[in-house]
Amino acid sequence: MSETVLFDYWRSSASYRLRIALNLGGIAYRAVSVDLVKGEQRSAAHLARNPQGLVPVLEIDGLQLTQSLAILEYLDQTRSLTLLPQDPARRAQVQALAQSIAVDLHPVCNLQVVAYAASLSANQTEARENWMKHFIRPGLQAFESLLGAFEQGPYCVGDTPGLADICLMPQLYNARRWGVEFSDLPRVIAVEATCAKHPAFVAAHPDKVRPD
Repeated sequence: MSETVLFDYWRSSASYRLRIALNLGGIAYRAVSVDLVKGEQRSAAHLARNPQGLVPVLEIDGLQLTQSLAILEYLDQTRSLTLLPQDPARRAQVQALAQSIAVDLHPVCNLQVVAYAASLSANQTEARENWMKHFIRPGLQAFESLLGAFEQGPYCVGDTPGLADICLMPQLYNARRWGVEFSDLPRVIAVEATCAKHPAFVAAHPDKVRPD
């Protein structure tokens, strides 16, 4: 079997999701850093992997896969990670929960989006922080409300980590990085505390994989 290679960036939320999932599945992989700050995602070598110039890219099973949610679906189906319920209705509900972050919140807080928005302001540092706070807190408030439809047991939707947890934890890392207040969201706080103790999440944390 060919080597599994993850092209990622240590602070990329989408890459963080995949690191968690790979760890949950016990899937050994080699990480190759693509430094987004230095613009390595725009190199010819990386654009050959992903014409969008984004991370992550996962080489696995002779495939070269892009888009974190699509890759998570592949890993779930081929490695039996049980990230989603089997019942179609429940599956759709949990996917909606996860996508409230991965599809709606994360894209507007993407590095290139924020960089462009900040470039339109005279004070780029302040503009960047204000942009992040403007979007992240309401997104987490909505997630807190959505969690009310599920029993945290103690993860987002049960007693094992799943897709929603994988999407939530990278966003909480960003929230703390940008000084977003969410201590008044008890369900989110409880899930974070649980995930923070799980070895797969611990090993995937940006501080654990940051290049020297």
